[in-house]
Amino acid sequence: MQRLRLKADGRIVQLIEGREAPLVPESDIALPDEMSATPPVRDLRLRAKLTQAEFAARLSVPLETIRNWEQGKRSPRGPARALLAVIAHAPDTVFAALARRS
Repeated sequence: MQRLRLKADGRIVQLIEGREAPLVPESDIALPDEMSATPPVRDLRLRAKLTQAEFAARLSVPLETIRNWEQGKRSPRGPARALLAVIAHAPDTVFAALARRS
């Protein structure tokens, strides 16, 4: 019987003689295009000279969301990905527009 474990980062590992082994060798795993094209959230935040809490507040998302994105536990999707892509090119304009809606 095969024993598997789901890790916090989403990987599934196989338990062999009490040790964890990748279910699929990591070299065989290719990131989908959508994940590799995601702007690096931490870099965007640092370029804007904002803390995680300030960045979360400006984007109107929970602080935990920013932490998960930066730690690679989750990836931005849909509108969040689009917003981050625009922030990468014109952060001042985006933050000014977002501030006006409050």
